[in-house]
Parts: sequence; structure tokens; C-alpha cells
Amino acid sequence: MEIIQNLNYELGNLIGLTLFDPQHFISLVMRFIINLIVVCIIARGFYYPHSRRRDYMFIYILMSMSIFLLVSLMEGDGMNIGAAMGLFAIFGIMRFRTEAVPIREMTYLFMLIALSVVNALGRAEYHPKADYWDGFGLVTIIFVNLVFVGMAWIFESSKLVSSSCSKYIKYDNVALIAPDKREELKADLEKRTGLKIQRLEIGLVDFLKDACLIRIFYDEPNDRGNSIEEMTKMPRL
Repeated sequence: MEIIQNLNYELGNLIGLTLFDPQHFISLVMRFIINLIVVCIIARGFYYPHSRRRDYMFIYILMSMSIFLLVSLMEGDGMNIGAAMGLFAIFGIMRFRTEAVPIREMTYLFMLIALSVVNALGRAEYHPKADYWDGFGLVTIIFVNLVFVGMAWIFESSKLVSSSCSKYIKYDNVALIAPDKREELKADLEKRTGLKIQRLEIGLVDFLKDACLIRIFYDEPNDRGNSIEEMTKMPRL
């Protein structure tokens, strides 16, 4: 231990960096493992089975761990932490402004970012003059992580949030949009789409072109998380 202290002192004077700080290193590793486990449980265990979006799952894990490491190495400096979070905010605006990100995916993103920041800042410091520890204990950090996991589990495993999918359809037979022909309209849409429709909504009607816009709601596991299911016009390829 004395050798390490001497090396830390010499390197600190020479290049401004120490060789090894056992206390901070062990604390960082433990919080990193806790954060990685909880983020993977939420992203892979709760989000992915319901959405089947591998791209978002990897974004959640990589961004969460990046924010954790960035904030951990800048802890104690409010200006640096603010600058770091600002960089990720700019990145988020540049990345997600070109794509209509569903509110569910954005909620998961913000939740995992908040979780990573909590784990990054969740450490205790010893004040030798007052002889006491200030900060978060390991039990508190574990409790907070369990709260995040519990919230994800409750809302993904209950009926509080509907798991049905929706799709906009341009329909070519406005004669069937009358209320008394709703069942006939539903049967025609089910025959054309091959989907079991739970309910439908009729929107814009164009009698000149004999067309209307219909939104159908159905339950199809393979379509959950489909990023283009609610597009109303064909994109330019």
C-alpha cells in the first residue's frame, strides 16, 4: 500500500494522474455492475419481449452505460456534469428528430438515463474532521434500482397499458363507413389485411376520390414495436 501511495504521489506531481485508487475503483466497479445488470434486465427482460426492437434495446444499453461512466468520472463537478448531459441532449435531438420515436421508447430512454445518473452519483464520501460518511449507502442504491425494475415490471406485465397495435389504412370504399355497416366494414378490412381487428376509427373522408382514412387496432405480437405502423403516407424512397 505504501508503494502505491508513493507511486501515486510521484505520478501526480509528474503528469497530474495517479496510478491506482482502490476505494474509488472498487466503488466504480460495483456501481457499474449494478447499473449494467439493472439496465439489461429492463431493456432485455421487459422492453424487448413486448417490442422486438433490437435497435432500441442496444441504444438503451449503450447509452445508459456511456452516461454512467461519463457522469461517474465527472462526479463532484457540477459544471462538467451539466456539460456532459448537454452533449447527450444535443445527440438525442440530432439522432431522434429525424425519426418519429414512439412515446413508449422515449419513456424507456429517459428512465434508463435517470437510472444511470443515479447509479453514477450514488456514492459516499468520508469527512475525517467531522468523522462521518456523507452520501448514499449500498442498500439505498440497490433499493432505488429495485424501484426502477419494479416500475417496469408493473407496467409491462399488467393491463394498465394496452399492448394492441394500430395501423392507418387508406380505404377505397366509402359506402361502408356508415354506422349501420360498421360490421361489414370490419369484416372487409379483416379479409384484406388478414388481421383480427379489435376496433377501428374513421378519419378523413374524400368523396371525390371515393377514399377515406381508417385507423385499425389489433393485437399482433410480430407488429409490436413497428416503427412505421402509424405512418399515414408513403415515404419517398
